[in-house]
Amino acid sequence: MNRLLCTAAALLLASCASHQAEITGCWVQPVPGQPGAMQGIRLLAGGRAESVNMHTLVYTGWSRNGNVLTLRGKSIGNKNSAAFTSRAVITSLTDGKLELETDGQKDAYTRAKP
Repeated sequence: MNRLLCTAAALLLASCASHQAEITGCWVQPVPGQPGAMQGIRLLAGGRAESVNMHTLVYTGWSRNGNVLTLRGKSIGNKNSAAFTSRAVITSLTDGKLELETDGQKDAYTRAKP
């Protein structure tokens, strides 16, 4: 009986773990002050990343280590550009929602339909 219970618990845990939300995809949020406009990031397989509707913030890559998402890219300003690496804590990830926290600032994204 005890062995059967342990086996059932192990199977249940394995099935829950296998359904973790996938972080790759297109994640967007509303553009402040622009009703109906969306901005965000596209996290592609192989560690590539692209900006969505953000012309001065160009994402080039990403990686994930546990609950830390690292984004790489360059910020483009008036005749200047600077490479950056930023790290955010993934506070929530589901099939349709991604929440990140960076230095106390929280950002919520929804998965865009392909």
